[in-house]
Amino acid sequence: MASGWGINGNKGRCYDFWLEFSECMSRCRQPSDCGLLREDYLECLHHSKEFQRRNRIYKEEQRQIRAAARKAKEEAEGAHAVAAHH
Repeated sequence: MASGWGINGNKGRCYDFWLEFSECMSRCRQPSDCGLLREDYLECLHHSKEFQRRNRIYKEEQRQIRAAARKAKEEAEGAHAVAAHH
């Protein structure tokens, strides 16, 4: 991965992130100084934040669909009850 070669022999997709992180680590006083660059590199490798965000979006969409279905059902039952009462 850190060699710079990707799976097809070209530059790896995360190599630029690795270079920035590696350069920071070689010149910093504390490893924590390079925390954001490390985070960027790891995100490039694993996409964990992207997957978490997609999962949150999916769950919210499903919640909204269920809420809309519940509301439509309640309105239909309410209209049916009013019609039956008259």
